[in-house]
Amino acid sequence: MSIYVGNLSYDVTQEDLSEIFAEYGTVKRVHLPTDRETGRPRGFAFVELGTDEEENAAIEDLDGAEWMNRDLRVNKAKPRENNRSGGGGGGSRGGWNNNRSY
Repeated sequence: MSIYVGNLSYDVTQEDLSEIFAEYGTVKRVHLPTDRETGRPRGFAFVELGTDEEENAAIEDLDGAEWMNRDLRVNKAKPRENNRSGGGGGGSRGGWNNNRSY
């Protein structure tokens, strides 16, 4: 399982997150996505702890808690959906019909 942590300050670091979540157990991984253009954190992160019990305790305690002047949103991360298709188009032809007879 993985934890989604949202509404983070843009000043947060992976070390900050590791320190907070270490209070609940062994931090296995912290992923703090950054903006491609600015390199700045995007305001959310994913954290993995050693066990489901540790993750559940962290979620229960930290969801809605204020940290770095922000109210955190902490919950189980949902599996990533692959919405990126390799190109446009698809099913319908929309609007223009080349087969019209006049």
